[in-house]
Amino acid sequence: MTERFDKAAKEWDKSDKRTQLARNIGSGIVEHVELTPEMHLMDFGAGTGLLAEHVVPRVARVSAVDISQGMLDELVVKPSLQGKVAAYCQNILHEPLEDDFDGIVSAMALHHVEDTDEILKVFYDHIKPGGFVALADLDKEDGTFHSDGNDGVFHFGFEREEFRSKLESAGFKNIHFYTVHTFEKENSRTYDVFLATAYK
Repeated sequence: MTERFDKAAKEWDKSDKRTQLARNIGSGIVEHVELTPEMHLMDFGAGTGLLAEHVVPRVARVSAVDISQGMLDELVVKPSLQGKVAAYCQNILHEPLEDDFDGIVSAMALHHVEDTDEILKVFYDHIKPGGFVALADLDKEDGTFHSDGNDGVFHFGFEREEFRSKLESAGFKNIHFYTVHTFEKENSRTYDVFLATAYK
């Protein structure tokens, strides 16, 4: 999977659909979560930093986590992220970060994680008391969303109530869901993206 994203990294930001998705998720986070100037956030599955660009002006700093070095190479050279974003190419399931965070944000990364229950527990362990997660991903779909195949896709989206249960099992409370984006694909299908917010 990392090879696929490494290869795509150089062209990633040229997709209007990807930039619009990140804009809508970022707007949803800003609308539904209180971001403050002293906060340190983790951006999980940060990719080229499309989501980080929307939240970093409102916080002190962001730790961008991804398993694709190619994606992070694109992130670290963006002028808008200089001085406020540090990149970590590691799998935090096996190699947690040493910091704890005021919040964790993520855009369209969780369906690429095989053990969702475990990663949510890892998120919980990385967050300070009272901290939040703001996680965006696909509503449950039938496997047709990824037009280039489902290599590295472990979940065809998530049922919201099932995802709520996973968050509760990890220890999170005050859970809310918002629809922040709708993809309209060439096959005339639509695919909704939710934002789940929850607190420790």
